[in-house]
Amino acid sequence: MTSPDLTASNVAKIAELFPGVITESVDADGKPVTAVDFDLLRQELSDHVVDGPQERYQLDWPGKRAAAFAANAPIAKTLRSVRDESVDFDTTKNLFIEGDNLDALKLLQESYLGKVKLIYIDPPYNTGHDFVYNDDFGQTTAEYLARSGQSDTTGSRLVANLETSGRFHSDWLTFMYPRLKLARNLLSDDGVFFASISEHEVDNLRKLMDSVFGEGNFIGQVAVSKGTTTGQDASHIGSSIDFLLVAARDRNSYVPNGLPLDARDIARFRDEDSRGRFSTLQFRKTGNSDRRADRPSMYYAVKAPDGTDVYPIGPSGYESRWRAGRDQFDRWAAEDMIVWQQDNAGAWKPYVKYYLEGRTKQVSNYWDDIEGNKKATLVVKELLGAGIFSNPKPVGLLRKILHIATDPESIVLDFFAGSGTTAHAVMELNAEDGGRRKFIQVQLAERVPEGSAAAKAGYADIAQIARERIRRAGARVIESAGMVGGDLDNGFRALRVDTTNMSDVLRTPDATRQHELTGLENSVKPGRTGEDLLFQVLLDWGLDLALPISIETIEGRESFVIDEGALVACFDDDVTPELIRALARQKPLRAVFRDSGFASDDARINAEQVFKELSPTTDIKVI
Repeated sequence: MTSPDLTASNVAKIAELFPGVITESVDADGKPVTAVDFDLLRQELSDHVVDGPQERYQLDWPGKRAAAFAANAPIAKTLRSVRDESVDFDTTKNLFIEGDNLDALKLLQESYLGKVKLIYIDPPYNTGHDFVYNDDFGQTTAEYLARSGQSDTTGSRLVANLETSGRFHSDWLTFMYPRLKLARNLLSDDGVFFASISEHEVDNLRKLMDSVFGEGNFIGQVAVSKGTTTGQDASHIGSSIDFLLVAARDRNSYVPNGLPLDARDIARFRDEDSRGRFSTLQFRKTGNSDRRADRPSMYYAVKAPDGTDVYPIGPSGYESRWRAGRDQFDRWAAEDMIVWQQDNAGAWKPYVKYYLEGRTKQVSNYWDDIEGNKKATLVVKELLGAGIFSNPKPVGLLRKILHIATDPESIVLDFFAGSGTTAHAVMELNAEDGGRRKFIQVQLAERVPEGSAAAKAGYADIAQIARERIRRAGARVIESAGMVGGDLDNGFRALRVDTTNMSDVLRTPDATRQHELTGLENSVKPGRTGEDLLFQVLLDWGLDLALPISIETIEGRESFVIDEGALVACFDDDVTPELIRALARQKPLRAVFRDSGFASDDARINAEQVFKELSPTTDIKVI
């Protein structure tokens, strides 16, 4: 009988927006309460690294503020198309992005915000022998933005995170934190996040995920058998398992799918009636909560075939209970769903039928049915050759995750793509169940070691290996699919993270000489194509980067038509009135031109008037 607690309501709103700033404290009476860490909240709302209490290694590790800043700071980058590396570029719905995954995640924020059903990652395990990104954080947003536009991302940004480093765990956490924060934004309300990890960082990753997703959205930890034991010597315990950590965007919205039955499961359905194959389950409740006292209304007598009354009696003679009430039993009996059997002593026992059709099994937290790392290595060897890529993830692992976490139309993101196992699994499962799942793979162009089998085979970096694996796996999937193979999407649109297409033409008058004016006329960098500009426009407008692209010649000018009129674009240097009228008559939702394509400001204004006359609903943009 009081007015609402507005403070509690505001804290709840902040928790939804920034779950990482929520902590626990005690009130004046010593009772635990939810509270806001205002230092972390200041960082979320600031465009520079905020000073605060001395950081130390625990959940608040040295570098956490800088990592939070890095997640929020803008970048002066874009995605450029790489047609020569693509398969079915104009029509495929799949993406392969080469570049730093922190940059890629930022670039995807508008186009895929809240659209991704499953994110799976296999990040560096921080064993002391692998690499992490050398993230160079600026002190202000302006500095960070300027630095991001100065150079391309290359594999030289990878550095070894040695176990002897005094910031061994902290550097790994600083590396992971902004990537998880950005990934969470991309998940749909019913989306789910899976991360493979070993024992080296499983505890820290669990705490990090609790911080990013909220502890209440943690789904579980799965032990996955590797099929082999590694790291065995006199002083260590060998490792036979890796772990999967699972968190939902919103636990209340996420519902996991059951897993398909294997041959051993199907073999249990030995009987058959007019409804199909079935097995039986003892009608007496077994296991926990099987006592009469737990559900007294479910203790009653039922008639056996010989007319005797049968009660739910446990093995040692205790009074148990049935699985359902009397009304449900009577309905099942009338529907021929009850089967009577006699035990060795001749006592009658009722069983209830359950059918094979539509049956799945519940997901457990121990997976020992994966093909194993040796088999995964053989799969890559068959596709690419021996020694090309070490320690790939098994396709069976990803297929199992896809069964649990996706529906046939889902978007699947893997921003540590490695050799491209996730894309391989998506294509295989689509071929199996007729789905139209789409994948987005992100992989840095990490250089392969000199003299390695990959280098000798002509591969320069990991991204190149991944693209080739996806090509060959896609071709194999199509071949195996037979007649339905023509309907499968085994292509991918290759994109590369690069600096912005736009030149820095902002100058103050007193810093500009007369002879420099003509150099500032064009705002587009030399060498950038119309398609480069097109993808920057798609990013700026938040459009799907996999929309169908048609390149047409209209009034003698190269023009791009996206998704049959969702957008038309012409970046030619000479936009004529005839071209403007031809495009306006198509009545597109959006139209984009290059500012320097108009002979004068009057020509640009006239173009806007033509669209107002012929297609008033078109949104016009000039870059």
